Amino acid sequence: MRRRWAVVTVDGSSMEPTFRHGDRVAVRRTLRSGVSSGDVVVIEQSHHSATHPSATHHSATRRDEPRRGLHGRQFVIKRVAAVAGEPVPDGVPVPDALVPEGKLVLIGDNARASFDSRMVGYFSAEQLLGAVVRRMR
Repeated sequence: MRRRWAVVTVDGSSMEPTFRHGDRVAVRRTLRSGVSSGDVVVIEQSHHSATHPSATHHSATRRDEPRRGLHGRQFVIKRVAAVAGEPVPDGVPVPDALVPEGKLVLIGDNARASFDSRMVGYFSAEQLLGAVVRRMR
C-alpha cells in the first residue's frame, strides 16, 4: 500500500483556500501520464526553488519521511496549470508556446503566497510524487 500512497501535510498558505496550513492529504503516487491540468500534485522541490526566500510558504512534508530515509527532501503542493503539449499559460516566463515533454506548469491557488511557475517557469515531471486525492480528517 505504501508504494502507491503517501500522506503529506500542507505547510504554508499557497494553496488556500483549497488546502490550508496543517491539512493532511492523501496522495496517489503516479507518473506524469497520470496527471492532467487542474489536478493538485505533490512534487519534490528542485534545487533552484529551494533557495528562494518564499520557499517555506508552499511546502509539504511526508508523514513517512524519517522511516523511509527521505529526511531533508522537500516537496511542494501545487495545481497543474499545463502538461506537455498544452499551451503555456500567460504569465509563465518561458519562451515556448507549448509545454515541452517532461515539464509541468504548476501554480498555487493563492497567487500572493505562492512560489510557482509564474516565478521559475517549468517544474520537472520526473520529480512528481503523485496526485492529491483528498483531504484527510
